[in-house]
Amino acid sequence: MKLRYSIAMTLPLAGAQAMAADLAVKFEIPQLNVAEYHRPYVAAWLENADQKVVTNLAVLYDVKKKDNGGTKWVKDMRQWWRKAGRDVTLPMDGVSGATRAPGEHTLTFNAASATIDKLPAGQYQLVMEAARESGGRELVKVPLTLPLKPGQLGTAKGKEELGNVTVLYK
Repeated sequence: MKLRYSIAMTLPLAGAQAMAADLAVKFEIPQLNVAEYHRPYVAAWLENADQKVVTNLAVLYDVKKKDNGGTKWVKDMRQWWRKAGRDVTLPMDGVSGATRAPGEHTLTFNAASATIDKLPAGQYQLVMEAARESGGRELVKVPLTLPLKPGQLGTAKGKEELGNVTVLYK
């Protein structure tokens, strides 16, 4: 009887831990030594093996600009715009956010909320694109295999607009 009780008491906790799985994306925005520096707009999404967007994870732009004026420049993130951006209304709840200053940043996504846990098994890639006004544009791809396993790690490195991009499933 005691054994059944202890197993029954731990099942709800195990379920809560399984549902609390997160995908963490750590990325670096390098400090550039340029005359006119603007924070980059950044988009992050998952693509399947056919390079089709399966979920938007983040779109970081000037969300506080008057009359949603920051959306004017999201088109500079060309790959994201062509694949997903023109079909969405900004700001996207739970996806849109403010630009980030140079340094290391981490975005955390609940796998269930971002629909990652509902995707079929297979090869995917996390794609991160950055574009700056009066600056460059860069795309970094981190390969992933679904279903994700705890501790799964993927990394890639940008050259100019993005530094290291690390994806960790925890």
